[in-house]
Amino acid sequence: MSFQIPRGTQDILPEQAAKWQYIEHIARELCRRYNYQEIRTPIFEHTELFLRGVGDTTDIVQKEMYTFEDRGGRSLTLRPEGTAAVVRSFVENKMYGYPNQPVKLYYMGPMFRYERPQAGRFRQFVQFGVEALGSNDPAIDAEVIALAMDIYHTLGLKKLKLVINSLGDVESRKAHRQALIDHFQPRIHEFCDDCQARLHKNPMRILDCKKDRDHELMRTAPSILDYLNEQSRTYFEKVQMYLQKLGIAFEVDSRLVRGLDYYNHTAFEIMSEAEGFGAITTLCGGGRYNGLVQEIGGPETPGIGFALSIERLLAALEAEGISLPILEGIDCYVVALGEQAKEEAVALVAALRKEGISAEKDYQDRKVKAQLKAADRLHATYVAILGEDELRKGVINVKHMATGEQQEVPLDTFISHMKHVLK
Repeated sequence: MSFQIPRGTQDILPEQAAKWQYIEHIARELCRRYNYQEIRTPIFEHTELFLRGVGDTTDIVQKEMYTFEDRGGRSLTLRPEGTAAVVRSFVENKMYGYPNQPVKLYYMGPMFRYERPQAGRFRQFVQFGVEALGSNDPAIDAEVIALAMDIYHTLGLKKLKLVINSLGDVESRKAHRQALIDHFQPRIHEFCDDCQARLHKNPMRILDCKKDRDHELMRTAPSILDYLNEQSRTYFEKVQMYLQKLGIAFEVDSRLVRGLDYYNHTAFEIMSEAEGFGAITTLCGGGRYNGLVQEIGGPETPGIGFALSIERLLAALEAEGISLPILEGIDCYVVALGEQAKEEAVALVAALRKEGISAEKDYQDRKVKAQLKAADRLHATYVAILGEDELRKGVINVKHMATGEQQEVPLDTFISHMKHVLK
């Protein structure tokens, strides 16, 4: 019987893993500069967390969650997104009491959603995200957006578009909600079943529908920006002002609606405009969620964050023809000929590795020519050749693969010699 990978998942092979590691390194380094610290939460949580945090009218909760019952009869769910779990940890560990506020966190790891796999969309995918909890300052909204943009720019992406919107506060949302109901209700029967179900539960989610996005009522739907009260409008203007101060270009799109119930005030998406990128252009999404901490049982605490897909980031890099500066190859390949030389090679390779030098040797008893080919395939900078003659003389031949220069080096100074030439 042969086994295949489950649909909607992927194997990250070694040559691809190097790219992932480089992206993760860049993201971690930028978080260090912005003073965000890593948090790691479980891959599964109690299902109720996502029902309360993400919202029971969302596609994630209604259609996409991997939910199962454990042996104790508890309902658990593989995390479909990162924010609810981070906020749960924030509340459970009383981070709202930390002396340094806001609490600035980042996470990286697999998420799980049951949806139709397509280019840029997987059932198991990896997200990098940040959350800043404890500040109502619009400047931190701009900081969070700037961090996301910095990650993309540092990796070399140029064809990006930042779109922002305000979803307003509770009062503004309430007025807009009624306007949407009045707008859609007379012809709601023309919309899909999901939209019909959302009309009275969460009418703003109708604007996020993919099936009916071309319906004429979508184009004429009331704009949230027309229903912002003075406080919400002022807040949104300040976010835009700070983005301008940071030199970040953006567009305001009143139709931008994030797919999760917990968002309010600032919402944003970063999209790829690279030619041939694909139908799903969104690389990153985020926004403010001032009521989520209370919903999960904590004190009133404002928050804002974003999440980006590593898979889509890689696709955007490919679409723009960007090659990451991945370090390939090893420092030294030790070629051994003869039993005594093979025994000595084991010790030499171990000694090189202890000094921080990447080294390899043959483990298949191949001829010298085959070993040299293996060193070439591994992009070895140096090859060190040891045979019976060299052992008798107490030397080893060191060859620089790029130039072909060869030098006879005493065995007892071989390690120090390699440290010197590889400096």
